[in-house]
Amino acid sequence: MKFLVDNQLPSALARFLTDLGAEAIHVLDLGLAQSGDAELWSFAVKNKFILISKDHAFLHFLDRTAPDGQLIWVRVGNCRRQALLEVMERVWPDTLALATAGERLIEIR
Repeated sequence: MKFLVDNQLPSALARFLTDLGAEAIHVLDLGLAQSGDAELWSFAVKNKFILISKDHAFLHFLDRTAPDGQLIWVRVGNCRRQALLEVMERVWPDTLALATAGERLIEIR
């Protein structure tokens, strides 16, 4: 299982998830920082990444694209990086279980 972290989230999140044992990469590391939403979603689905984003626009792609696309929608408000990482550490076991079970939309609050 691979995770792709979108622009609105810090690259530290990808490193943090990697430290937790996940295969995670930030869009900056793939040269996709300037990609539009449709291009980024297509890349994620085609390459079997689960996209992690704060962008609600990706909800539209869930209904209109291949049934195997998955989105982890981070709904944590604006906060410092450390606060975000603390939330992710708390919810990651459940998030990972839902992703493994094939849930297409996983919300993190």
